[in-house]
Amino acid sequence: MNSNKMPPKQGLYDPQFERDACGVGFIVHQKGKKSHDIVEQALTILLNLDHRGACGCEMNTGDGAGILMQVPHKFLQKVAAAENLSLPEPGQYGVGSIYTSPDPAVRAKSREIFAQIVAEEGQQVIGWRDVPTDNSMMGNTAKHSEPFIEQVFIQRAANLADELAFERKLYVIRKRAHNALRASQVNPYWYPCSLSCRTMVYKGMLMPVQVGQYYPELHDPDMESALALVHSRFSTNTFPSWERAHPYRYIAHNGEINTLRGNINWMHARQSLMESELFGDDLKKAHPLINIDGSDSLIFDNALELLVLAWGSDRPAKTRDGVGIIRRRPEKSPSAD
Repeated sequence: MNSNKMPPKQGLYDPQFERDACGVGFIVHQKGKKSHDIVEQALTILLNLDHRGACGCEMNTGDGAGILMQVPHKFLQKVAAAENLSLPEPGQYGVGSIYTSPDPAVRAKSREIFAQIVAEEGQQVIGWRDVPTDNSMMGNTAKHSEPFIEQVFIQRAANLADELAFERKLYVIRKRAHNALRASQVNPYWYPCSLSCRTMVYKGMLMPVQVGQYYPELHDPDMESALALVHSRFSTNTFPSWERAHPYRYIAHNGEINTLRGNINWMHARQSLMESELFGDDLKKAHPLINIDGSDSLIFDNALELLVLAWGSDRPAKTRDGVGIIRRRPEKSPSAD
């Protein structure tokens, strides 16, 4: 079975009832000082969350584990230089951690399509990097569906006013790439764990102890962050997969969403009516706004990401029938409610 896809409805199993329940840890330097100690301490927290995760019939195949951190500029600058790539200052570039096909030909085609989308959105691909991994400790189930993992660096265009404007553009690029590569079956493995100028995610269908082993570069002294979010997954009535591991791009979720179907229906119903002053016409390019093939946690992450990016850094809510600057057309005044 390809673990990147949910099994079809059969017997007593129905994919619409997918839920999650897991363990979460977080560490931060209160004054925002980046260090490698934060990353190592986060990995230690993850080890101590082993009891909150789960494994399959193979003791070395996990339900999923991972870590989210700030973009480690010092480390990326070093490894990019080894690939003859020059990175600009922090905030002036985005980095994507991407699951992609083990087939070199499919990877090459995917890079070409992705670079074209980036160019159409007014940005530029600086270059790509293969992420070193070690799967020697993993079970056969995890290996069977293991993706190839790479990173892409994207130059921020001069006309983007700030980091949030760049984050919104990266969001649109990621959504367009999903439609062009994953949804169209050009690359069934395609999944950006993160694509941001602020954060990076390392995760997989791993046990907590395997995260630092599978990604040896997490132990590099130049891998620095002022915060880290870790997660050990215990899938209750969901199937594990590489992309269902947490953290997602904004959250690491511990629990189940009982109103999932209603939330999905509302998002679909409102999608065509949503507008945003900050996204402008770009919002339509990002449809569908939620990925219904994901777990309840991923769908929630999709919705939260949209609202955060559409809100802006210091813009108050203009209406009560929407959240922040996202609203339904036509706009109502506050007194209309």
